[in-house]
Amino acid sequence: MSAGIGDSSTPLDKRDERWQIRIRGINKTFGPQHVLRGIDLDIERGKTNIIIGGSGQGKSVFMKHLMGLLVPDSGQIYVDGQNIVGLSEVELGKLRRKFGMVFQYAALFDSMTVMENIAFPLLERYRLPTKAVEDRVWELLKRLSLEKVPGIAAKFPSELSGGQRKRVGLARALIDRPEILLYDEPTTGLDPIATKNVDDMIRQTADEYSVTSVVISHDMQSAFRIGDRVSMLYEGVMAVSGTPDEVRQSDHPVLREFLEMSGMGAKPGLQPVLQPVLQPVLDGAK
Repeated sequence: MSAGIGDSSTPLDKRDERWQIRIRGINKTFGPQHVLRGIDLDIERGKTNIIIGGSGQGKSVFMKHLMGLLVPDSGQIYVDGQNIVGLSEVELGKLRRKFGMVFQYAALFDSMTVMENIAFPLLERYRLPTKAVEDRVWELLKRLSLEKVPGIAAKFPSELSGGQRKRVGLARALIDRPEILLYDEPTTGLDPIATKNVDDMIRQTADEYSVTSVVISHDMQSAFRIGDRVSMLYEGVMAVSGTPDEVRQSDHPVLREFLEMSGMGAKPGLQPVLQPVLQPVLDGAK
């Protein structure tokens, strides 16, 4: 079995109860640059799935394919059994309602209040009574421990701390009750305490809302703290994928360097269970 592909007898074009997103053979080039080189990966339903890798390895490019924001040169991406490659914009619009996106720096609208920022997706998509929208916003503010901030609903992004902006960004992503949450480098630029708070927020959100979480990160401490599954993107392929314990035991040389630089040693008594998927690339890295 290739690294990244989970055990399943379910055909790709049918809903699988364990694997919500199933990716096969994704390739993407930008001019002479071959960014993704035949990626295979299964993303587990209701779990926190971490995609790690160094800068410039194509993590954000990979994430944009999951929502159809980028179209692969070849390959398939199945979401609940539906191949999203080749869908029309109208069909993609419907599919994207399954997704919520938490951007690296929250990407809040500077000219909008917290209330307006969180409500924005609902106001764009539906005609709902103002009271119903405000009630849903306040529900999220309470669940994300933001209602205790004095005057939070009327504040502008510039008046918020980094951690508060992250939580408002998450509230906006959750407002339309998505099944899948995508996080793009959520702990970038945060101090260790704030990083742990964001990690706790991601873990708590996954547990409370039963969403499938896909977290793009280069932070190994965060990946192993909150991940149910961890996959490493290296030179355009998912080189290693599995549970945190499985991944920690991989002999992939770049992963070993990541672990050593993060001060994370292998747990004793476990055997390597995963092998790299692109041997020529990995041999060249040794």
